[in-house]
Amino acid sequence: MDDLVLTTFDWVPELPRGFVRDLRVRWALEEAGLPYRVESTPFRGRDARHFAHQPFGQVPWLTDGDLSIFESGAILLHLGNRSDVLMPTDARGRSETLEWLFAALNSVEMASLPWSLLKFSGDTGDTPAWKFLDDFLRIRLRHLEPVLAGREWLTGSFSIADIVMADVLRPVDRFDGLAASPACRDYMVRATARPAFAKAYADQMAHFAAAD
Repeated sequence: MDDLVLTTFDWVPELPRGFVRDLRVRWALEEAGLPYRVESTPFRGRDARHFAHQPFGQVPWLTDGDLSIFESGAILLHLGNRSDVLMPTDARGRSETLEWLFAALNSVEMASLPWSLLKFSGDTGDTPAWKFLDDFLRIRLRHLEPVLAGREWLTGSFSIADIVMADVLRPVDRFDGLAASPACRDYMVRATARPAFAKAYADQMAHFAAAD
């Protein structure tokens, strides 16, 4: 089996620590028990090698033998194909996992990320832009709430879809944005109580702190 190498920044400012998306990959690798190592790429002075692996200058990317994969969703899908701990092997289970993986990335994160970024910036006054983003997120959460109220995990057993969905809800919860969506918040808390998340989170925080 080829070595799995996860590459992330060598350092980031304190505010995004714990939310950089290599966390999703660390979490999946820990859940699956797949051996891996972590390498660093400079946060400042991103070079041609970085852009060759990640054309937008972001992180993470994963190398698996001669494969180099960027975008957290694509990496998790690759790992799901390597481990039935992360994705069911039956056709229905795989289909449900994939649809919820893409729902987390395309429907929920599309609303949660701009909302969270505006919260991070502190620019949440009485403006049309803020009202639009706040309403957009509320609508997404209102539709997600009854789904999560009726099940433990999105597709029967914990999967890569839950890793992404829980992670896109985390920054919303950071600003108490799940207060009116108790099922969403309970689901996020349930997912992040898993030992694999705790290890992934601690490892990411230690990685960035080591460069301070």
